Amino acid sequence: MRAALFLRYKKLIEGFVDPEFGGLVSVEPPKEAAFGDFSTNVAMILAGKLNRNSVELAEEICAKLREDDRFERAEVKKPGFINWFVPKRVLIDCVPDILDENYGKSDLGKGRSINVEYVSANPTGPIHAGHVRGAVSGDVLARLLSFVGYKVTKEFYVNDAGRQVEVLAKSLYHRYLELLGKAGDLPFPSDGYPGEYLIETAKKVVEERGDKFVGCEESERLDFFKKFAVADMLEDIKKDLRALDVAHDVFSSEKALIEGGAVERAINLLKSKNLVYRGVLPRPKGSDSDEWEEREQLLFKSTAFGDDVDRPLQKSDGSWTYFASDIAYHANKIDRGFDEMVDFWGADHGGYVKRMQAATSALSDGKKKLDVKLVQLVRLLKNGKEAKMSKRAGTFVTARDIIDEVGKDVIRFIMLTRRDDAPLDFDFEKVVDQSRENPVFYTQYAYARSCSVMKLFQRVFPNKSLPSAGDANLALLDDQDLQLVKKMSDWPRQVIIAAQKREPHRIAFFLCELAAVFHSFWNQGRENSLLRFIIPEDLDKTRARLIVLKAMQNVMKTAIDIIGVTPVEELR
Repeated sequence: MRAALFLRYKKLIEGFVDPEFGGLVSVEPPKEAAFGDFSTNVAMILAGKLNRNSVELAEEICAKLREDDRFERAEVKKPGFINWFVPKRVLIDCVPDILDENYGKSDLGKGRSINVEYVSANPTGPIHAGHVRGAVSGDVLARLLSFVGYKVTKEFYVNDAGRQVEVLAKSLYHRYLELLGKAGDLPFPSDGYPGEYLIETAKKVVEERGDKFVGCEESERLDFFKKFAVADMLEDIKKDLRALDVAHDVFSSEKALIEGGAVERAINLLKSKNLVYRGVLPRPKGSDSDEWEEREQLLFKSTAFGDDVDRPLQKSDGSWTYFASDIAYHANKIDRGFDEMVDFWGADHGGYVKRMQAATSALSDGKKKLDVKLVQLVRLLKNGKEAKMSKRAGTFVTARDIIDEVGKDVIRFIMLTRRDDAPLDFDFEKVVDQSRENPVFYTQYAYARSCSVMKLFQRVFPNKSLPSAGDANLALLDDQDLQLVKKMSDWPRQVIIAAQKREPHRIAFFLCELAAVFHSFWNQGRENSLLRFIIPEDLDKTRARLIVLKAMQNVMKTAIDIIGVTPVEELR
C-alpha cells in the first residue's frame, strides 16, 4: 500500500529543505477549510535558516508547486504559510488505498515495546465511573498503539498492600460476623467499607470456612481475610472490565513486589547513583507550625530531575512510603525491558506526576520515559440531576450499574467524546437518545445508512453484483463525493497524531466528523436526486459512488474496532 496522502505531500515538501530540518516541516489542513486542503510551514523553516523573508521565500516555493500537477491553487498566506488544494485525480487515486483493509496502519512504533498501565483501582470495592473512563481510554490507546506497530503490554497494578487492605479485611470480618449472628454490639469499623458488596464476599467465607474465625484473635485471622477480600474484589473488578471489553495482559501485585525485596533493590540502586540522602524537608508553604514536624527523613533527590522538592521514601515508623513502592514498581517495568511507559491516573494524582517521572528518569539514567495521562472526573446525570449513589456500593455509582443500564458500546464511545484531561458529563438519557446530538447514535446511524444503500442497490439493480474498484469509473465522481474521499484521506494522519500524542479521543472525534460529512451528503440527496448514492438511470455513477461508500465503511469499521464497539448494520 502506498503512503498516506499527507505523507506523500510531506515527502515532496521536505525536498525543499536539508534532511536535518525535515522533521520541522509540517503538512496539515489549515485552520480554515476555505484556505485549502493542506498547508505547510516549509518557507518559515527555510527563512530562519537562510535569513530570508518568509513571505518572499514562500512565493518562490509556491511558484514551483504550481508547475506540479499534484498541487492545485497553491497560495501564500502570511506570515509565510503555503496552502493548496488537492486535484481531483489525486483524490480519486486515493480510493483504492482507502479500500485496503490495512489502510491507516503504519510502522510508527517500529516494534518498540510499550507498557500501558490503566485502571489500577484499589481492590477494596467495585470500580466506578471514574475508573471506567480510564479503563476505556487506556484500552483504546493500547489498541491504537498496536495498530501503528508497537508491541503493547496492557497492565493493571494491584495495590494489595498498605493500610487500606487491612481496613478492607476488618470490614469483611464484621460482615462475616453479622451473617453468623455473632457481631453483637461490635460496631462496624468507623473507617471501613460499608457497601453491600462485602456481604456477598462474606457469604463465600461462610460457605468455605463456616464459623472457624468466630472469636479468633486478629493476628490469627487478619492475613486470611486480607487475601480472601483482595482476591474476591479483584475477580469482581475483572468481571466488570470484561463486560466493558477491557482486558489486561498482566496484573502486578504491590504486595509481591514488597515481599520480594523490590523496594530495597530500587532504593539501593538510587543510593548507588548518589540520589538518596537523609535530610530535613523545608516547611511547606502555608503550613501551620503545630501541624508540621521538623525531622530527618530518607529523601530522594527528585529536584535534580525537575521536581519542586525532594521526596520522602520512608515514614516515621520506618515503613516505606507509597512513593517508594511506586519507584520499585516502575523499576520493575524498566527491568522488564519496556522502551516506553504510559500510566493512566486519576486527576487527583496530578501532584504526583513530576516525582514519578523524576524517579523513572533516575532509575534509567534518562533512557526511559514515563508518560502520565491524567483522567478527569465523570459526572453522572439522571433525570437532570447528578447520580451519586449505588445501593451495592453505598457511596458511588458502580461500573456495573452503568453497563447494565446503557451497554458497553455506548459507554466506550461516550468516554472518548472529551479529552481525558477535561471533565465529562454522562447523561443517561442523552447517551441513548436517537438524535444527532448523541455522537454514538450519529456515528452508528451513518454506518447503518451505508449498509441500507448496499441493500437498495441489489433491489434497484437485481441482476448486478456490488461493484469493486476495478469495475467502477471513479472519474465520474462529483465534488460532493470527493468531500467524503478528502475526509477519509485524513484518517492515517489522525491515527499517527493520536498515537504520538497518546490521545485516543481523536479516533472518536474523527468518526463523528466522517459521519457528519456522510450525513450532509445524504441530506443533499433528499433535495437533489442526482446527488443520491443510488441513481436508477445511471448505473456507472452509482457504481462509482458505492465504491466511495465501501471505502467509508472500511475506515469506519477500522476506527470503530479501535474504539472497541460493534458496527451496527441496522438501527431499530
